[in-house]
Amino acid sequence: MSNYPHHNPSGAGYPYGQPPPSQSYPSAPYGAPPQQGQQPHGQSSPYAPVSAPYSAPSAPPGAPTQQYGGGYPPAPYGSPFASLMPSAFPPGTDPSVIACFQVADQDGSGFIDDKELQRALSSYNQSFGLRTVHLLMYLFTNTNTRKIGPKEFTQVFYSLQSWRAIFERFDRDRSGKIDSNELREALLSLGFSVSPVVLELLVSKFDKSGGKNKAIEYDNFIECCLTVKGLTEKFKEKDTSFSGSATFTYESFMLTVLPFLIA
Repeated sequence: MSNYPHHNPSGAGYPYGQPPPSQSYPSAPYGAPPQQGQQPHGQSSPYAPVSAPYSAPSAPPGAPTQQYGGGYPPAPYGSPFASLMPSAFPPGTDPSVIACFQVADQDGSGFIDDKELQRALSSYNQSFGLRTVHLLMYLFTNTNTRKIGPKEFTQVFYSLQSWRAIFERFDRDRSGKIDSNELREALLSLGFSVSPVVLELLVSKFDKSGGKNKAIEYDNFIECCLTVKGLTEKFKEKDTSFSGSATFTYESFMLTVLPFLIA
């Protein structure tokens, strides 16, 4: 990171843990192993190739033909509590999705809050804790107002269907959990190549046993993927050359990370 305040009265050391200029870094960012014949660093994308971006999954039968998500819209780092603009259901939205939203929107405001979204998802056997619900709301609205409209609700609904299919595909033993290797494969299929150290941290964080089982269940899998997805997409907004490096001011770094910590 650069652009940190350089306050160093002693004349020694490095601010905010900045490494010495002579320190070397791995040539393959995000923990991706070097590939034979790989282009030099800075000339190839560090992001694993995928057939479609994670935030734009293939819609299930009956879903609108419009793709959802498509990555975060590039936005300036303003207030994380900016007002959410009113929206409408995309053309072709399944009537059952519309009905589900309308039942949750009891006051007819055109928005539902975090607890209403939690109840709406649970009616489709999608049981999540409030932290996961908050992450979903943040990633699909780019605000922390903890309200969601028809358009964003539709995006959440169809994306969760796709992500459940991904979880079930890698839960090969049908245990209801995926282990470290299966999580690595699932993340790779979504376009995220993380190092073994990062993978171990993710499993330790999202394993309900505190890392003893070294496996995560579906609801924690969603939270894990939302965290990796969100941080990676936010980083890519700054890494415009796809070099694996980006420059953040201290303020923009804090505004990038904190929403994931306070969800």
